[in-house]
Amino acid sequence: MFYRLLSCLPLPLLYPLGWPCYLLLYHVAGYRKATVRQNLRQAFPEQSEKEITVLAKKFYRQLVDVALEIVRTRRMSAAELRRRVTVSNGELLQRYTGDARQPVIVLTIHQGNWEWMLHGVSLALDVPIDPVYKPLHNPAMDRLMLEIRSRFGARPIPMASAPRDILRRRREFRLFVMVADQAPIRRERSYWTTFLNAEAAFYEGPEAIARLTDYPVLFARCRRRARGYYEVTFEEVARPPYPRDAHPVIDNYVRLAEQAIHEEPQSWLWSNRRWKRERRREGD
Repeated sequence: MFYRLLSCLPLPLLYPLGWPCYLLLYHVAGYRKATVRQNLRQAFPEQSEKEITVLAKKFYRQLVDVALEIVRTRRMSAAELRRRVTVSNGELLQRYTGDARQPVIVLTIHQGNWEWMLHGVSLALDVPIDPVYKPLHNPAMDRLMLEIRSRFGARPIPMASAPRDILRRRREFRLFVMVADQAPIRRERSYWTTFLNAEAAFYEGPEAIARLTDYPVLFARCRRRARGYYEVTFEEVARPPYPRDAHPVIDNYVRLAEQAIHEEPQSWLWSNRRWKRERRREGD
């Protein structure tokens, strides 16, 4: 496969491919350009069309870089990942993962390099990570991503298997990681709230798992410091006991996600059709 050949190239040889890929993606193919611009206008209504265009171009250039970096992960060494991904406040996570060996739910978003973040945290803090993932429709790409996510001891869990896996291994020490900013499909249970100036549905799974297990929940943010270098920081989302008549996990997660996106907007995945689903009202 072409992607496997690309993964053999070091980053200094991969990055020059980014510019022609950007030109093809943005100017020729126009990959989801209307979706990106619509999402940016909604999130930043105060910005002019010129400012939206500048931000969109920055997003596509960074998206290409991240895609190349993710492909390279297949052949990267642990030493290189440790050098390129740093954890600035790992002590917050280690409060739970130290002597107590408390399992923790970690929620994050598609920002920075979310694939490198998983491996970087695991290697820097020496903790086992089980990332929850949504299988891709393309079988070849799904196998490639599973291979990449399984490196350095990670144990990826398909989303459909996550609740059963949690119950079966609930006493086992690990970080249970979910990139939770994607939209659930209509048949899945959803919690609706305002996200970047519009109503959006979120998976209820993280909240339900936190209540079921009494695991604490942290938010992991991945900042891009320079091309090919990232910094991960943690913030507390919620801790037990969890109320039954409120949604502190999702509400606090959304607040932290919005803050991260506003501070580094070009780094979030604007091509995601996040608001394509409309909320059904009573009587619909």
